[in-house]
Formats: sequence, C-alpha cells, structure tokens
Amino acid sequence: MASANIPIIDISTPDVDQKEIARQLVDAAEEHGFIYIRNLGRDISASEVDGAFALSKKTFESPLEEKQRCTIQTNNRGWSGMHSETLDPKNQKIGDYKEAFNFGEFVDGKAQQPLPAPIVPDEPQINAFSTSCHKLCQKLLYLLGLGLEVDDFFSSAHSTAKGPSGTILRFLRYPAAEATSHSDGDVRAGAHSDYGSVTLLFRLKGQAGLEVLTKANVWAPVPVSPPGTENDPSPPILINIGDLLSYWTNGLFRSTVHRVVFPSDGSVGVKGETSSGPRYSIAFFCHPVGSTLLEPVPSDRVKNFVPSEGTPNVNPYAERKVMTADEHLFMRLKESYGTLYDKKS
Repeated sequence: MASANIPIIDISTPDVDQKEIARQLVDAAEEHGFIYIRNLGRDISASEVDGAFALSKKTFESPLEEKQRCTIQTNNRGWSGMHSETLDPKNQKIGDYKEAFNFGEFVDGKAQQPLPAPIVPDEPQINAFSTSCHKLCQKLLYLLGLGLEVDDFFSSAHSTAKGPSGTILRFLRYPAAEATSHSDGDVRAGAHSDYGSVTLLFRLKGQAGLEVLTKANVWAPVPVSPPGTENDPSPPILINIGDLLSYWTNGLFRSTVHRVVFPSDGSVGVKGETSSGPRYSIAFFCHPVGSTLLEPVPSDRVKNFVPSEGTPNVNPYAERKVMTADEHLFMRLKESYGTLYDKKS
C-alpha cells in the first residue's frame, strides 16, 4: 500500500523567508489538509516530547479507580475508557479501541479539572508542554493568515488573553492488537475529521496505524518518519487542518478524514513500522476562543475559491449556519459521545 503523499515543510531555519513558508503552508492546507512540520526541536524540543510520552504512560498506568474519578465530562476534559468514544457512529459497530485523557486549558499553571493522583506532581510539566504546543499553533496560524493576506486573523482569535476555548491536550493509548478481541472491520479510531482549527500530532517512531482518506477515496498509511527525516531527533510533527479552519475558509482548507486501524485492516506496509504492542500518541487540538463567530475569512483567495462538485473530504459542516466556536464543538462532541451529551441537550 502506497503511503500518503503529504508535504514536509521545514520551519527550523532561523532566517527562513516567512512569506515563502506561509505560501507553502496555505498550498498544503488547500491540497492535502495534512502537513509534516520539520521543526528539529526549535519550538518543541525532543526532550519535551519524550517527557510528554513518559507522562502519558504514567497517566494510563494509574489505578483504574483514579482514572474513573476523572471520567470525562461535557467540558471534554478527563479520562475516557475503551469503547466510550465512537468517532464514526454511522459505520462503527463498537466504540474506539482506545483510552484517552484530555487536559483542558490551564489557568495560572493549574489544571481546571481532577487529575489522577500519580500525575498530580507532574502538573507543571504537563502545563509547560501544553503551553509549548499552543505557541507553535499560534505560529502556524499566523503563517496561514499571512499566506491568505489576513495576517493575524486566525492567531488573534486563539489568544488565551481573550477568553477560554475548547483547546485540548490529549494523551492516547491503543492497547496491543493481539490483546484485544476485535472483528474484521473494527478500527482503533473511527474515520473522522478533527473538530478544531489545527491539530498537532506526536507519534513514536515505528508505531503504525494512522491512515488518511485521499482525494481518490483510498485509504493511505501515514509514516511516522517520512523519507529524509529518519535521523531527526524526533519525528516531524504531523499537522492537520480541522473543521473550524475549513469552515472559516469556505472549504478552501481541507479537513481531511483519517482513522487508526488494526494490522488486519492494512496498517502494515510502511517500512520500519509495526503494529505490535500498545500504540501511544499525543494530540493537541487547538481551538479559537469559544465566543468566536465562525464567519468566512476576509481573504480574496477564500472569496474566489469554488469547490469542485463531489470533492471528497469537503468539510460536511461548511454549509451550516454561522455559529460560535463553542456551539460547533458541542455539536461534534454530542455525535461522538452520544448519551453523555444527551443529558445536557
């Protein structure tokens, strides 16, 4: 199976031409929706990423009663166990084969939610990693705005000084395939597009499973370390456009559907990667301030964009009424968690 054709953009050079990088990012966001960012530790160091993965494992190794005490609530913060989230409710027979822990925004360095006792002493480190992720998102959002000639239109809407948002740092653990009872057609994470503006995805070398749906409507694996990056201190950060940016740009930016599969579903085939053992990943879902109105971006390129009829992966929410960022997020979460959000509807 051929790997996905995802561009690699290097932002690690100090004297890089910002307008050229902005142009590359906008072109990649329009054509692919997924982008490898080669950072070489400039914005987020390899040691920070390694430390975050160590904390992720520590979180999931916490006693079950500690995790259950922090069960996810309608604010999208906390622990979710196996099968509690269904990312593709129309096609999945059973919920996702994963557990996750969502950290909301920190205030003055403090988590605004219960934490499992074993990681309470690590709160400063988790906050620091979340802060680094948000700073990188702001950098990328500014560059995307620069490429559309609207400068800080995106980045200013994500300023933490303007109010709270649905931004989430998420630790993920997928149990080893051989340790789960699953049927053909089951997936570790159902086909979906992300809800927010941009997502940063961190993965461990050698761990397979992620696939994207191409324009040809074919699933293609996404290598952790694409050719030319195998010897980098840590794999490039995988960036993908979420539904909010797709909405803002009237579909110009692609919110591409993706999933995580079991080996039997085709995730083997990327050289140097395996699907054995548990799979860990870390996602940072960046959202604008909750009160932000999701109106079209004032850009000529957006205004002049005409989507081709029947284009795969066009954001299914782009034609809905104008709503706030919080309203959009609640709508999507209700689809994924069902009964949890029915209580609040």
